[in-house]
Amino acid sequence: MRKQSDPPGHGPDTPANQERREFLSTATTLVACGGIAAASWPFISSMNPSATVVARASTEVNLDGIAPGEQHTVAWQGKPVFVLHRTPEMIAAMAQSPGGKDPEPDSERVQRPEWLVVIGLCTHLGCVPNRKPTGWHCPCHGSVYDNSGRILKGPAPRNLDLPPYEFVSDNKLRIKKA
Repeated sequence: MRKQSDPPGHGPDTPANQERREFLSTATTLVACGGIAAASWPFISSMNPSATVVARASTEVNLDGIAPGEQHTVAWQGKPVFVLHRTPEMIAAMAQSPGGKDPEPDSERVQRPEWLVVIGLCTHLGCVPNRKPTGWHCPCHGSVYDNSGRILKGPAPRNLDLPPYEFVSDNKLRIKKA
């Protein structure tokens, strides 16, 4: 409503004042939204994995330096992974399924017979098994695994777990993101 003292065309309800109010309201809303977005950015980006975690999501292993019969251990996502270069004698011995708790054929546990890749944590309580000529032995509770990572005896409920991996060349494998 126009006051008596306002000159004609200059009251609060004039079209010019209405446009000014709409502009100021829109500008204030945009600035507020921008401020909220800018303030939220650090919180949202903190939910992303760190660069260290992303870098460890996959691991490449050069197989050239691993002699037959030797094991190489690499870290993958904070876990040890055993890469065993098996000899022809080891491969022949693993052809027979040992029976037991988790009788998985050797052919289903390897992509290439000469290379076994397993997560080096006992499936009982997560201890790191020690390498023996015939496989692995868990020092904590006595679980015994063969050269295919299959459980032979002890309290472990299943075979050593297999990480997702692929051979990227004849002498290199990549343990992939889980």
